[in-house]
Amino acid sequence: MTPDDVRAAAEQLVDFHERFAPLFGKQQAQDHAYDYIRGLMACPERKSIEPIALLVGHGDVSGLQKFVGAGPWPYDDVQAEAQSLFADELAPSAVASPVGTVGVVDESAFTKKGSHSAGVARQHNGRLGKEDNCQVGVFLVGVTPAGSALLDHQLFLPESWCEPTPEAKDRRDKAHIPEGLPFRTKPRIAAELVRAVAVLGTVVLDWVVADEEYGRAGHFLDELEALEQRYVVEVPSTTAVWTADPAGCVPAYSGRGRIPTAPARDAVRTVAALAASLPGSAWTALRVREGAVGPLVFEFAAVRVWAMRHRKPGPPAWVLIRRSLEVKPELKYYVSNADAETPLSTLALVACTRCRVEDFFEDCKSYLGMAQYETRSWVGWHHHMTLVGLAHLFVTLTRRRLQHQVPELTLDRTVRLLEAALEEPELRLPHAVALVEYHVHRNKVAKASHDKTWKKKHRGVKYLRL
Repeated sequence: MTPDDVRAAAEQLVDFHERFAPLFGKQQAQDHAYDYIRGLMACPERKSIEPIALLVGHGDVSGLQKFVGAGPWPYDDVQAEAQSLFADELAPSAVASPVGTVGVVDESAFTKKGSHSAGVARQHNGRLGKEDNCQVGVFLVGVTPAGSALLDHQLFLPESWCEPTPEAKDRRDKAHIPEGLPFRTKPRIAAELVRAVAVLGTVVLDWVVADEEYGRAGHFLDELEALEQRYVVEVPSTTAVWTADPAGCVPAYSGRGRIPTAPARDAVRTVAALAASLPGSAWTALRVREGAVGPLVFEFAAVRVWAMRHRKPGPPAWVLIRRSLEVKPELKYYVSNADAETPLSTLALVACTRCRVEDFFEDCKSYLGMAQYETRSWVGWHHHMTLVGLAHLFVTLTRRRLQHQVPELTLDRTVRLLEAALEEPELRLPHAVALVEYHVHRNKVAKASHDKTWKKKHRGVKYLRL
């Protein structure tokens, strides 16, 4: 790989942007989109609107703020075109894969200090492992051997934002949340994302995977089954299943006493009890991928059962159990609607693709400014996440091109290469003078605003300047 190879790969950003440009509207908005995507990759400082506009873009901070926070461009149309590019460039690599294209559902939290950003509240922050003042988004990420890409996303609105009170309505209006948007749980949102991808039909998901928050939601699994969508979804250890056909496991009536309606005592068991009852021969050690310090190997077992859904017998299903190799092993439990002939290795590989969404969030937050946005509005959040998804998709495609020469190339190293290749060829001193003038003016305006606010709050107070 030579510097010319990297420059040529970086120049593909123009063609990449042209595919999406008409969806942003007028030429100025198209330019802002190009600047923002480029800035998310190449901005040497914090990857938020002001430094992107000043250091990478055309210097129009106000225009870029309006483009992201209130621009009329439809982010769902841009996301649909991203799905099309994913289908063209990345999905073909899944044809030869034993698991095909996998859609991974997951959420991600974004810490916030104030209370005005759309959907912000004290809620669980998975990254911190505790409650935090944050926004939470639900994401659907497409995973193939060639790379991952954001397929769709939506901001979660806590119940406090959806209450029918004047205070809650005023809060929603200030954050420009669409009128009439009801409260929906994260699994409900996830089901909508999967359905939207299925209805559009550009990307065909061979499997959907998700963690136990979604696995414990029976309506989420109902929706996937209604879409005839195969899944492998994690569930809590307390999840109950039928170990025998519910239609035939109620004891026969003996002719005396009450007619039996409940199943035999051992017909319904938790997945944890089911795992504990398995003999050693039921477990198979499988390498699911290469880790940073060697192969990642787990033991797996799969048992054919009948699901327990809404406290009633459900359809035939698999229970998949994953066990680590430590002295005190960690166990994870999954349910799947795959057919009875599905190999254990396939179920295991599908379940373990969920780690790819963790890589996606880590890359986007560490290298592409995913958590560094400064917009409070509903549409601004979705605009930012859409543009981050495009930046990630471009880096993924660039990495794929350069991997022909450097197979070990990682996404973060690809971003570093693009940072150097996309550097602005400007004179240092004029640029520095312009930046100083901008900040001096901005601070002057901010000081005047603060003084005005102080005087309004403290009318009649006179003071001497020291």
